[in-house]
Amino acid sequence: MATGVIDVGGGLRGIYAAGVFDYCIDQSIHFDYGIGISAGSANLASYMAGQKGRNYAFYYEYSARRQYMSMSELLLRHSFINLDYIYSTLSNVGGENPLDYPRMTANPIEWYMIATDARTGKPHYFSRDDIHQDDYDVLKASCSIPVVCKPRMIDGVPYYDGALGDPIPIKKAFADGCDRVVLILTKPEDTVRTSETDEKLAKFIRRKYPQAACQLRLRARHYNDGVRLAQEYAKKGQVLIVAPDDTCGVRTLTKDKDSLQRLYDKGYRDAAAISDFIKQ
Repeated sequence: MATGVIDVGGGLRGIYAAGVFDYCIDQSIHFDYGIGISAGSANLASYMAGQKGRNYAFYYEYSARRQYMSMSELLLRHSFINLDYIYSTLSNVGGENPLDYPRMTANPIEWYMIATDARTGKPHYFSRDDIHQDDYDVLKASCSIPVVCKPRMIDGVPYYDGALGDPIPIKKAFADGCDRVVLILTKPEDTVRTSETDEKLAKFIRRKYPQAACQLRLRARHYNDGVRLAQEYAKKGQVLIVAPDDTCGVRTLTKDKDSLQRLYDKGYRDAAAISDFIKQ
């Protein structure tokens, strides 16, 4: 059976999924297929490289640094989050916490990273062929939250966060041949997203990128629909939803270390359900 894993991201709430993947590394749990959205793309990269604890450091330690995200970065680079610092300065060879690119690429998993074409609002599914040693622009594109970040240019195309185009890519996973899927959410499963914040953010980008703004306004609906579909698959035993019972006070850009630690620990504990799921 082909087993897939989807990490939907969620900013610094992604530390929950980091805990899930660290458990998977400890238990030698392997997947045949993976999709990452936003921070979920980075989580998958470190998991594929077998680098336990790597993502934890980015959420828990590095996020407190001014160079990582701050108002000064917004004024200097027009992006509150400095994705170049995260995915180049820290992650390249010689950086403080480099991604083990050779080991990552040796992992046979079929892997996709979702970003959203800002011109069309449609998802783009980048593959392993689109990522290279010390060239992690695809990860930056997948994580480019509208307004918080500028769109990331790749081959002349501007990209925003993958959650705009396909926030819960369950359909793609099964269409690509998965028999069962582990879906990692970073909010409680019963959370119903609202569009109030997205509506406000969409106003800032609708003049230049009207299609991306439209998708941003629809993101909550698409997310809720995706979770409902996953729940239908879960009733059939084809999907395992791994989600926290609460977020420990962590929001997209929360830096509180006690809250981050609790959410990471929760992810590590909750991941135990995966062992039973893949044995079925």
